[in-house]
Amino acid sequence: MLGSFDWHPRHDDPLFILAMDHRESFGRTLFGVGHDDPDPAQRAAMTSAKQLIYQGLQAAVPGLAYGRAGVLVDERYGQGVIDAVKASGTPLVLAVPIEASGQEWFTREWGERWLEHVETIRPDYAKVLVRDNPGFGQERREQQFRQLAQVSTGLRGADVPLLYELLVPATDAQLGQAGQDTGVYDRDIRPGLVARLIADNYAHGVEPALWKVEGLETVEAARQVAAQARAGGHQAALIVLGRDAPADRLHHWLAVASQVSDFAGFAIGRSIWEDPVRDYQASGHSTEAASRARDQIAGRYLDFAGHWKA
Repeated sequence: MLGSFDWHPRHDDPLFILAMDHRESFGRTLFGVGHDDPDPAQRAAMTSAKQLIYQGLQAAVPGLAYGRAGVLVDERYGQGVIDAVKASGTPLVLAVPIEASGQEWFTREWGERWLEHVETIRPDYAKVLVRDNPGFGQERREQQFRQLAQVSTGLRGADVPLLYELLVPATDAQLGQAGQDTGVYDRDIRPGLVARLIADNYAHGVEPALWKVEGLETVEAARQVAAQARAGGHQAALIVLGRDAPADRLHHWLAVASQVSDFAGFAIGRSIWEDPVRDYQASGHSTEAASRARDQIAGRYLDFAGHWKA
């Protein structure tokens, strides 16, 4: 763990985050958990799986040719990982989520006590996951902006930078404009919406240190988004999120982002560890299966890092 202001990611010194802060979807898709309420055996399996993913990252770090490795992990099932990162001599960047899992609108995980958790852990970044679109209901959007501004102000007072993960799902009208083609929406419509949403957040007093954005299909789109992130003297950098995309799609997104100087790395999760964890769970948990899963996680992580061209 580096401490909040010891280092800042740059295009030529990027941050490569292994994201495993998934909670509701982690239990539902891999462990058969219903209603985000695991039984003791499921909880133990999920906690163990997060340790396995972290071991894969540890195995990868010596092979990282440049940049810094990071981990985004939750307290609920990943407290052991948080403790290991904080105790480690390896300079890993630690990020923790603030938002409650599986919610349509931003909701703080611990209600009014959210900042106590952040101040106890002292991560390098505190992360919010936000789904937004200018076409959504304005009253709910304004409520969400107010909460996000409160979080931004609280984190600034605590000297913990904000990592803002922005997802922009299409409205029915926007998807219709794209001919019901999500690829067309991603290429032609979403970049402008992302830029507008970044401006909206700044206008409401939300000040991320890092924007974590969905991959962009063209260099022109990446430059459009980056220009808005830097508009008005803002110093925020951007990183690419994985969105559980196949490797070839992620390779393309990273190739695009690495041509734009304000992008500074990635935060990828399920595309790295979901299949290895699923295979391990089906294997009977042998020592050989654990080793194979760690090697696969390390290899996939390093593959994506290798596609960043500073």
